Amino acid sequence: MALGPIKKVVLGSVAFAVFWILAVFPAVPFLPIGRTAGSILGAMLMVIFEVITPEQAYSAINLPVLGLLFGTMVVSIYLERADMFKDLGVLFSWKSWGAKDMLCQICVVSAISSALFTNDTACVFLTEFILKIARQNNIRPEPFLLGLASSSNIGSSATPIGNPQNLIIAIQSGISFGEFVLGLLPAVLVGVFVNALILICMFWRLLSDVREEEDALDELIVQEDSESGPQQSTEESKGLMNRWERLSRKLCIYLGTVGMLVAFLLGLNMSWTTLTAALIFMILDFKDAGPCLEKVNQQVSYSVLVLFCGMFITVDGFNRTGIPSSFWNLMEPHARIDHASGIAVLAIVILVLSNVASNVPTGKLMP
Repeated sequence: MALGPIKKVVLGSVAFAVFWILAVFPAVPFLPIGRTAGSILGAMLMVIFEVITPEQAYSAINLPVLGLLFGTMVVSIYLERADMFKDLGVLFSWKSWGAKDMLCQICVVSAISSALFTNDTACVFLTEFILKIARQNNIRPEPFLLGLASSSNIGSSATPIGNPQNLIIAIQSGISFGEFVLGLLPAVLVGVFVNALILICMFWRLLSDVREEEDALDELIVQEDSESGPQQSTEESKGLMNRWERLSRKLCIYLGTVGMLVAFLLGLNMSWTTLTAALIFMILDFKDAGPCLEKVNQQVSYSVLVLFCGMFITVDGFNRTGIPSSFWNLMEPHARIDHASGIAVLAIVILVLSNVASNVPTGKLMP
């Protein structure tokens, strides 16, 4: 696409700049309205400046991505209620050879959980567990929290449901779930290994000074069976269901999750598969699903869904100015993936854009 009229290019760039500034600096002094309102403002300016029509703005909203994102949030709620993250935390109680081994376990569990249930969810629920272990065993939490943060980001890149930009790339490109995983799994495995190795080298002295408290860690996991999970698992603490009901419901939710992942691998539509799994979990819960979908739950983040709507419109308007395509036409001869230098140039361009313009807009622009 060639550059559009000067007026369209200038006004579209202004609208995108407003969106970008508020996305990167959500609390700027002159307009501290945050990312979500900033994305809506950018979308509104695209329409007001006549860069796109209202009809084009509506059609720019990617409903499959929103459906998949919403379904993933709901599935995460019921997995958390089934104490999935607590069960993952039990993996930390496996026989440990010390703090270094503990760090490696955290990196692996963080990568796996973020690949299956998004990196945000993994960080929210595993952070509490790691802090509790560090506090009760007099261990400085910095190495383990850094391992959680870095490994969850690395692991989330392994699947289309690991993070929002992966959703956009997979859906817009038509890459199947299995192809996506097979294409990225080797890089993710190497990344997790190198990340753990770097963290061990960085904190070697600190990790070497930690007393070996394997038994204490094991007892901590078992003793805090009801505390290591998040606060939303109130059914068990209040005795609203007996042990058999809890176990059978947990088993059904776990089997449903496995079925969802199998459906992904079979090539079924990811958005409808995730929404179907979410609905099945609501039915299995056998109670009003309203409370778990309300804002106070803080897991179904409607502000994120609204942010994506505004971002889709803003990015579509910016694409219609012709600037991204002109930039890509300039870089394309130097970024061909049939030779090493081209791959390096492409990687650098994506790296710079993802840090300057944020990773989700970059994922929307690049395909």
